[in-house]
Amino acid sequence: MTSIQAGETPDAQVKRTPLAVRLCAPRGFCAGVDRAVQIVELALQRFGAPVYVRHEIVHNRFVVDGLRDKGAVFVEELGEIPAGHEDRPVVFSAHGVPKSVPADAQARNMFYLDATCPLVSKVHKEAEIHHRRGREIVLIGHAGHPEVIGTMGQLPEGAVQLVETAEDARVFTPVSDRPLAWITQTTLSVDDTREIVDVLSERFPDIIAPHKDDICYATTNRQEAVKAVAPDVDAMVVVGAPNSSNSQRLREVAERAGCPVSVLVQRAADIPWESLPSLTRLGITAGASAPEVLVEEIIAAFAERYDVKVETVRTAEETIAFNLPRALREAAE
Repeated sequence: MTSIQAGETPDAQVKRTPLAVRLCAPRGFCAGVDRAVQIVELALQRFGAPVYVRHEIVHNRFVVDGLRDKGAVFVEELGEIPAGHEDRPVVFSAHGVPKSVPADAQARNMFYLDATCPLVSKVHKEAEIHHRRGREIVLIGHAGHPEVIGTMGQLPEGAVQLVETAEDARVFTPVSDRPLAWITQTTLSVDDTREIVDVLSERFPDIIAPHKDDICYATTNRQEAVKAVAPDVDAMVVVGAPNSSNSQRLREVAERAGCPVSVLVQRAADIPWESLPSLTRLGITAGASAPEVLVEEIIAAFAERYDVKVETVRTAEETIAFNLPRALREAAE
């Protein structure tokens, strides 16, 4: 009978199954998310609590809870901010907002900071240019997503028509005889979007495309990294929130790339152990709003059950950073 040494647990004597973890890179925070979180943190540092944030600053509960603990107060509408707090900073989320929101803030004499990702703002500007030039706009995106609501809200109601799927594109009917132009949500599946665009282009050969892809570099890079890893692993774990579009797309991309099982989890406690196959190779990635600490937590959870060896699979380098609002630059220095 084997004895247990002092300070040693029974689990320490169990020979664990080897598990090769292939860690996708790039993964996790993108420049837009990093900037948005910094804006809230620096606003708290410079102006003190409370700092109000309209909608989740990014779609990640861990990030939102961490900012709430520091003094951020999250609201869905500006009307939820108590009377007498109009002088407190209000931050608009990284997803962007309709034009009616800053107009409402100005009417209430509120001080607001716009954390909209610059790549989302680029899509807003494209929509405005198309509208000024008399074009009917087709927005490829997911109904109800905050980014889509924000983009459609840049223009008068009815100026933008939403298309979600290739089937939608096949039955889409312009509401006018004006020239057509298409734009997209920044966090879509690259492959799904290409299929939709192909349908629109076949049906409307003169439809005008963006000068540069609207799907952001971070979304594209994370999907390409997943495609490189997914065919060679038994399962893929995507760290991210269920309401995060780019995280959901990573899970779908892994499945389409040949991964037998692809799951989306927010924390280690959410890992569906009973649903995972017998593992010898595991892929791990993280959506653009998931911090690296959650990836480390997931790896640690697998290390409690397996003899884990981690290999990073990098398919792109990311060096992009976005400027902070002028009102916060001094606080950042």
